[in-house]
Amino acid sequence: MAKVLGMGNALVDIMIRIEDESIFEKFKLEKGGMRLVDAETVQQVMNDLQDLPAEKAPGGSAANTINGISNLGMETGFIGKVAHDINGDFMKKDMLTNKIEPLLLQGESPTGLAVAMVTPDSERTFAVNLGCAIELSPDDIRTEMFEGYDYFHIEGYLVQNHDLLRKAVKLAKENSVKVSLDLASFDVVRDNLDFLKEIIGEYVDILFANEDEAKAFTGLEPEMALHKLYEDSEVAVVKIGKKGSMIKHNDTVHHIGVIEARSIDTTGAGDLYAGGFLYGMANGLPLDKCGQIGSLLAGKVIEVMGAKMAEAAWEQIRAEVKEIINN
Repeated sequence: MAKVLGMGNALVDIMIRIEDESIFEKFKLEKGGMRLVDAETVQQVMNDLQDLPAEKAPGGSAANTINGISNLGMETGFIGKVAHDINGDFMKKDMLTNKIEPLLLQGESPTGLAVAMVTPDSERTFAVNLGCAIELSPDDIRTEMFEGYDYFHIEGYLVQNHDLLRKAVKLAKENSVKVSLDLASFDVVRDNLDFLKEIIGEYVDILFANEDEAKAFTGLEPEMALHKLYEDSEVAVVKIGKKGSMIKHNDTVHHIGVIEARSIDTTGAGDLYAGGFLYGMANGLPLDKCGQIGSLLAGKVIEVMGAKMAEAAWEQIRAEVKEIINN
């Protein structure tokens, strides 16, 4: 069976439901986006919201994707950097529990934190302090990390570290590993456009974007953006929210619908879509079935707070995945 390796910012998510959106203006946050902040600012955000119920879970975009793939029964690993602190121990324990090979390196700063503010429309806005996640460097990445893996999934949030990403995708290709990239955030795309175009054109096989990220990258609306994204990748996927997703490969476009779901929190929806999709690809399934599995996972995760689901939910998901494969 194929194996999938991920690399990204190893973060602990603090998820808080809010009603008052004035906090976005106070901390210069763009609703639906992600802003990198220093440790002091992320603490100020948490202090302002301290009277609201909060939930804590291991997070990070690529880590969420890998967690989804692992829970579907595929062998996985994850490269990241955490500290020897309560949150770093929390991350490592969660990965071991979920049967993910934790290729976690030791950082000097505290483990990164992401405060996700979820508004009543289920949209989430992030204030993120990367902590020691940002200490992941090219020197940390070794060719033996890729041995035995077939797919390498990266989150777009890593693009600020150009040298790291260049070395990682180069080693992946040298080890005959297919590279998958999720653009992750429209503001990250906007700020790193030239570098992303370089990396995607040279190294990326599978490219994921939502409609905002696709527009930031191409300047085009979803369908035209899909065709543009496909020019530099083997498979291009554009997720269009409640309208589902579009997949292009070999000049064929697949339109995938969404499952019926009661949305509570959209955190992790794109990450879990990528997880379901890559699981399908790694099993050699037709791309429409890959999209259906991605849509299933995305629909299930928005029914819970955060990007993690209980084992009972995964049991049901695995049963539904079997139906998709066999139909």
